[in-house]
Amino acid sequence: MNTYKYKPFLFFGVVFLFTWTLWFAAAFISNANPDNSVNLLLMILGLFVPSIIALIMVLISKSPALKKDYKDKLVGLYRIKPFNVVLSIVVMFVVIAVSILISLLFGQSTDQFAFVGGFSFSIGGIPTLFTLVLTALLEELGWRGYAEDSVAYYCSWFKESIIFGIVWGLWHLPLFFIPGSYHYNILHMNIWFMINFFASVIPMAFLFTWVYVKNRRSILACMLFHFFVNFLQEQIAMTQVTKCIETIVIAVVAIIIVIANKEMFFETRHVGHILENEQ
Repeated sequence: MNTYKYKPFLFFGVVFLFTWTLWFAAAFISNANPDNSVNLLLMILGLFVPSIIALIMVLISKSPALKKDYKDKLVGLYRIKPFNVVLSIVVMFVVIAVSILISLLFGQSTDQFAFVGGFSFSIGGIPTLFTLVLTALLEELGWRGYAEDSVAYYCSWFKESIIFGIVWGLWHLPLFFIPGSYHYNILHMNIWFMINFFASVIPMAFLFTWVYVKNRRSILACMLFHFFVNFLQEQIAMTQVTKCIETIVIAVVAIIIVIANKEMFFETRHVGHILENEQ
């Protein structure tokens, strides 16, 4: 019988300590000397933190069940439900299309329906497409490898989505001060675009929970979804005004998903028993 108790406060505390230290240091260095390669190294190291801490938490847990669960979530293709993954990607396409259509009523251009030729940010010359792939892989190894379960161990998936969404958004805070990052760019366009980013993360967390739980807590399924979300946000020529509208659309979609999956989001059978009650 598994007796492991997740430690969310320890996990998030260590993740924030190391990530924020690395990223705020990168912000300080890059503002003083934008061409310094050290800030690039610090940014990359910060990106690795959640996945590294998640792996350490699993390895030192002394729980065979937790270690097996981590491995199965990562390489267990049998957990993935292809229809749900494809549906989640289609949902994002629809969200973006509807957001653009609504934005036309506010004077935004029809050019947004096109794919852009490049990316809105660059980091030290590293190909942005590679950065998007790396981000999806490393974040999901941390968030779905340990973080989401550590919160859901103590509450419903609905409450977990709210809590994780808030924490996930705050984790990105130092990036708004690092020249060249997407977050830095939108902050210097308009502070409301920064506020919109934080507002959008919470409903998006519900979509990730939906993908995660519906795919029997598969890390790989969330990696695929995370990559396509990042890619579509970068490659479809939406303006920041449209992305503000998109936040509202995502919130509506999240509400629909919660209503359609009330049993999943509000059940508490898994509380204290995540490893014994794989869904």
